[in-house]
Amino acid sequence: MNTNGGGVWQHSDVVVVGAGLSGLVAAAEAYNAGSRVLILDQEPEASLGGQAHWSFGGLFMVDTAEQRRLGVKDSVELAMNDWLGSAAFDRPEDAWPRAWAEAYVNFAAGEKRAWLHALGVRFFPLVQWAERGGYDAQGHGNSVPRFHVAWGTGPGILSPFLAKVREGVAAGRVQIAFRHRATELVFHSRSVTGVRGELLEPSGVNRGEASSRTVVGDFEVSAQSVIVTTGGIGGNHAMVREQWPNSSGPDYMLSGVPASVDGEFQQSVANSGGALINTDRMWHYTEGIHNPEPVWPLHGIRILSGPSPLWLDATGQRLPIPLFPGFDSLGTLRHLETTGHEHSWFVLNKTILNKEFALSGSEQNPDLTGKDVKLLAKRALPGTPAPLQKFLDAGIDFVQAATAQELALKMNALTGNSLIDPENLHQTILARDMQVDSGLGKDTQLNAIREARRFATDKLMRVVPPHPILAAEHGPLVAVRLTTLTRKSLGGLTTDLSARVLGGDGEPIPCLFAAGEAAGFGGGGMHGYRSLEGTFLGGALFSGRVAGRHAAEATGTAAAAAGSTVV
Repeated sequence: MNTNGGGVWQHSDVVVVGAGLSGLVAAAEAYNAGSRVLILDQEPEASLGGQAHWSFGGLFMVDTAEQRRLGVKDSVELAMNDWLGSAAFDRPEDAWPRAWAEAYVNFAAGEKRAWLHALGVRFFPLVQWAERGGYDAQGHGNSVPRFHVAWGTGPGILSPFLAKVREGVAAGRVQIAFRHRATELVFHSRSVTGVRGELLEPSGVNRGEASSRTVVGDFEVSAQSVIVTTGGIGGNHAMVREQWPNSSGPDYMLSGVPASVDGEFQQSVANSGGALINTDRMWHYTEGIHNPEPVWPLHGIRILSGPSPLWLDATGQRLPIPLFPGFDSLGTLRHLETTGHEHSWFVLNKTILNKEFALSGSEQNPDLTGKDVKLLAKRALPGTPAPLQKFLDAGIDFVQAATAQELALKMNALTGNSLIDPENLHQTILARDMQVDSGLGKDTQLNAIREARRFATDKLMRVVPPHPILAAEHGPLVAVRLTTLTRKSLGGLTTDLSARVLGGDGEPIPCLFAAGEAAGFGGGGMHGYRSLEGTFLGGALFSGRVAGRHAAEATGTAAAAAGSTVV
């Protein structure tokens, strides 16, 4: 979709800075409302769609047909209780984030599914249960499964918005200018009237690969409205460490997003007066492993695990309750920071690995991404799924052994230390296994596993029946070294419910809007401290839709296009 021929428009109704999911949604909405839309992006055309292309395609939705078919009883009231328990809003500046949270939960329980379904998006029928919490009823976590995986994963969600933007390009009312790196806003009086930036040299790198930053010129474009959708900071480890709460973060981290996710234009907007809040709230994962076929620097993949693996710190101690796989991402991260080590371990056996391990990302799930029913059916067969087998064969984070003592020696060899005592590891696993053999037991993790198997999806495809990890028929034993994986900013530019960027005085900056991760997915951080998962893609969709519609209204084109079908 090369749209640069004939030169870049010098004036548009709406300029969208950033061609990720929220930017494409905003552009599609503004175009459908009658606006002439220019999209600027610093990356080459191959990276159109941004981070969403790489995503697993999970969406937080409430009281859906998929949930009801599985016997899940959900409601907007229950979801809002879970959201507020997880967000733990506690700052004066959380007023707009909380308002966005309430609006988003109502959207997720209301028109979200019907809207996406009308666009052709379909969902895998087995709803997943992420971020289970494990505290009290008012604490963090999803009370019920809400993680709906799109058929086609991230690319499947992007598809209708890419199609709408291509329609606009063909109609001569949308243009995309790649390799245009926005660096500052243009103002007239207090109103934003355009964007300035640098022209980067052409680049032929593949999607997600780091592209050149060689500047070959500059540009300036004007508009009646500007929408900032430039994403977060996860590819910029220096900025991540600068914003890390109460410390500088781990010395070594993997990247769950490309290097282009650098946060620099968000900072430029803040320097121009936009209120940037809650920057210390971030969402990074502790279950990162090195990708044996990296696309971007320090490319990591997250293991999406069922609840059965033992989670040990670097010294071999089990993590405290309820820090089991899939229960509390931030709580686990905060605990591991106190250990003084930068890695932890999953310890399990091959039976657990084959059923409970999945890998996050569109490229690691070719069956769902490719909408391949025959390939999907192979997940029910015995053995290790092919994408996971690749990591077992070529990944640097996996070790296997017949005994716990041998496994400990291999774990120590991998990390170059002797932190894991072989006999202590054996006794830790054996103590857990005796709880299984008792038929009842006091181990909270085992009780959580039994409880999970009451839910159909978990019993069918995510959670193995409790059994002794050391049993030879379930071997070999497996240990996986886990490293912190950067992913999302939870803070961002403060926006009101029309997606208008607010200044430090709390008033809207005229003609300036923001959406997606750059706006904390709405309000400057609608998640508060914690995510319930499936809310990043969903937040990009919701805030992009709001920003596109209101930016078009601000230009007057929405009224001129009254009666047109809105995406």
